[in-house]
Amino acid sequence: MPTIGNIGKAMAIFGLFIWISSPLQAQSWLLSQKERDSINQVGQRNQEHMMQQLGITKLRPGPSGNEAAPNHANYDEALANPCPELPDALVTKSGKKVKDAKTWWETRRPEIVEDFEREVYGRLPKNIPVVTWTVTVTDTEFVNRTPVLAKQLIGHVDNSSHPEIQVDIDALLVVPTNMAGPVPVLIMFGRPAFPAPAQPPQEAMERINASFKALMIQQDPSLKSIFDQYPAYSPITRLPPPNFFAPPPEGDLPATEQLLAAGWGYLTLDPASIQADNSAGLTSGIIGLVNKGQPRKPEDWGALRAWAWGAARALDYLETDPLVAADKIGIEGVSRYGKAALVTLAFEQRFAIGLIGSSGKGGTTLHRRVFGEAVESLTGTGESHWMAGNYIKYGASKAIFGSKTGCDLPVDSHELIALCAPRPVFISYGIPEKGDSKWLDQKGSFMATIAAGSVYKLLGAKDLGVSNDYLKEEMPPYNTDMLTGKLAWRQHDGGHTDGPNIKFFIPWANTMLSYQK
Repeated sequence: MPTIGNIGKAMAIFGLFIWISSPLQAQSWLLSQKERDSINQVGQRNQEHMMQQLGITKLRPGPSGNEAAPNHANYDEALANPCPELPDALVTKSGKKVKDAKTWWETRRPEIVEDFEREVYGRLPKNIPVVTWTVTVTDTEFVNRTPVLAKQLIGHVDNSSHPEIQVDIDALLVVPTNMAGPVPVLIMFGRPAFPAPAQPPQEAMERINASFKALMIQQDPSLKSIFDQYPAYSPITRLPPPNFFAPPPEGDLPATEQLLAAGWGYLTLDPASIQADNSAGLTSGIIGLVNKGQPRKPEDWGALRAWAWGAARALDYLETDPLVAADKIGIEGVSRYGKAALVTLAFEQRFAIGLIGSSGKGGTTLHRRVFGEAVESLTGTGESHWMAGNYIKYGASKAIFGSKTGCDLPVDSHELIALCAPRPVFISYGIPEKGDSKWLDQKGSFMATIAAGSVYKLLGAKDLGVSNDYLKEEMPPYNTDMLTGKLAWRQHDGGHTDGPNIKFFIPWANTMLSYQK
């Protein structure tokens, strides 16, 4: 903890809850430039080690998001599809057309999973240690008018095989308690925080303030004269109780509050407590623990797959909680966590539904598209930790195998979406004018969603309700609902968030899961 003054020491005793321990990137604003440089250097060494394993001597640099830069990203649709023909999700590697569900489940789907694991996201190791969940805090709260139970959860990963690395998964479960039975739960990647912590009664607050004042005076005697001058002042005050008669606030409530009001629970899962979001962290976190602190091999999992693994372990806990409807657990994320949410839903079939927000390349956007974020963006040091080491090959300009691009990938994102079939997937984007940058290639995601629909139809599920010709179907204007099938698409008129689509997701999800409050 950084050096603080005497008064700050007293405050710290009562405010330790704000300090959250997480690997490497957590509290990055506390790191010195020297520490940040050290992390970058470790990440670069990890990248170079992987390149050596793959026989790569040079990578193409990723494009700049600055359109005025010489190496700016392409935003010309005429140049966006250098290899427009996608791998056919319904043709096996032997060239056989998939015409029935049996062939999909027994032959084609395993082929696609194998390609994604080997070349894109990496494989789950066979020796991942077990996770033991503990409820560390239970709090009864009110969120607006909804009574809730909040549980702070810690999932300790057995590190007896390598005690030098400790992984404790940080999560918070919040469920409404005014429901007659178990409720659906949406796992959301993000930083856990109690929504409305219950407060001590007034008598207890007076004792706390008396002790707090005494401690502050002990640390800084000059404060005594201030407290003597204002004897009724209390440094710590109670928040006002919920006003059940207040009119509803204008505008949309936060996503979590909308979920609770609709009879859903949510679990916030901290990805950083599972695996660091940088290349330096690949020798720590769950990846480093399994590898005993050694660098990855080319087919080893990256951070996206590790975060997805962590979400599956949170699902393990939820399946044991009587307040939760175990068959109605979903996954949600935005941006890099949108990528992770899609990877979670694709590989872990116990998840019932997904909300995938603004996920871009590595998520719903086609890898073959050259528009905004590129394959080369994900093969550089800054983002390669998300992917398997083998993915770096597709950004190579000089290597023992020559060079490769996204066009050489054996799979693409339409097939990742197809791995979720026939389970419901809601794909969400905003608009560039409000901050959901063109870099994300919203059209490339729409094309992938269109192409994935053929698998949904094969399995008897409705897709977007249009053809599966991804080169001809036009992306609809924003705020257009395509929400009648198990594949759903909606581009809202906001920015880099799925918040504006929550009020559309909830009723759609209720219909898909046959859930009524």
